[in-house]
Amino acid sequence: MGTMTIEVPAIEELLELRTMHALGEVRGDVAAKARIAGNQGSLPQAYGLRSLSAVMPALSDAIGCPVATALHQDPAQARQALGFPEARSAIVALVDGLGFWNIAMRVGHAPYLRSLLSHTENEHPISTCMPSTTVAAMGTFGTGTCPGMTAMTGYTQRNPQTGNIAQLIQFKDSLPPHELQQEPTVFEQLARHTRVTSVGLPKFADSPLTQAALRGATYQGHISPSSRIALACRAATTPGLTYLYIRDTDKVGHNYGWDSLQWTEAFERVDAQLSLLRRSAPKGTLIVIVADHGMISADPEQCIDIAEHPGLAQGVAQLGGEPRAPMLYVEPSHDVEEVAERWRDRLAGRAVVQTRDEAISSGVYGLVEDRVKPMIGDIVVAALHRVTIVDSRTQSEKAISLPSVHGSRSAVEMDIPCFIDMA
Repeated sequence: MGTMTIEVPAIEELLELRTMHALGEVRGDVAAKARIAGNQGSLPQAYGLRSLSAVMPALSDAIGCPVATALHQDPAQARQALGFPEARSAIVALVDGLGFWNIAMRVGHAPYLRSLLSHTENEHPISTCMPSTTVAAMGTFGTGTCPGMTAMTGYTQRNPQTGNIAQLIQFKDSLPPHELQQEPTVFEQLARHTRVTSVGLPKFADSPLTQAALRGATYQGHISPSSRIALACRAATTPGLTYLYIRDTDKVGHNYGWDSLQWTEAFERVDAQLSLLRRSAPKGTLIVIVADHGMISADPEQCIDIAEHPGLAQGVAQLGGEPRAPMLYVEPSHDVEEVAERWRDRLAGRAVVQTRDEAISSGVYGLVEDRVKPMIGDIVVAALHRVTIVDSRTQSEKAISLPSVHGSRSAVEMDIPCFIDMA
């Protein structure tokens, strides 16, 4: 084993907005769908071979049951790009909110993760989706596709049937999970051929988010973290795939800040859980550790409250998305281009503002199905630096003053781990 050689760039560099680099032509019906969506047959880095969307197809190939998805038609290619070895059984642990650079900046508190970073294959992050938020990422992860196909385009989005703003953690005011998210999950397809187990808190067993993004696995739940580890390891004694969800760092980060003492303590607990997983897993089990997004520290001085800026509020009927990636639904009586230009002028240097068509064409949501387009805001905003954009007329004090947030396109938010280990 070598020593960790990760160099952490200055935080100012890590907070710079990532561009949506194209990866070149895709093949077959995917290219046709891309052209229909205005992507001209190319996909951005956020949905390429080293992205969250490729993890499940790659794992399916690693355990000998390859599952192709609309974006990843060659699971073996995805496995090779991510460096997964073949194994009879695999455990994929997804740690909510634990970005690659969050780990690198606090790795002294995590001996197991630090040991993994000493391996060459773990030194480089992969990319999550846009927006870099849980609901979009879980749909992307579970289906091996992208938000433009899963219809899970943000924490909140418009329900086209009712016109209301839906919240996609609990699916409040949303279409039912199976009606909203129509892509087959990799779990569903794998379960036809091998064992597929999902392990988490009991209350998530049949949650709307589970139904939408992770359906198809046999769910096993327990309140105790160590008992969940035991369940995952027991399942792994049989060939197949086990999914383990760990939420500690995201929940604590939102409540106290990712750079708080409380977060560091939670990070240490997560590292201990993952170390226990490694020690307890059956010999020969492939272990892969990923996340849905990273977190940044918000700056209250850079918070923009639409309620206090009539020039921003004018013409905006509803606000969706979240503070780092708001989506604006424009009043029918107002011109979208005019509202977008006004936002660009007022938020110059603080946010990137695109119309829906511009965002889709640049590949922000990957391939976008026609049925999904009305759910996306008329205007899509990506906050820069430590900026947050809120509306105190409709959002709670807690929601607009979270100490740590995510959703935009900085490296801290977009870069996630894909750590590989073998028991």
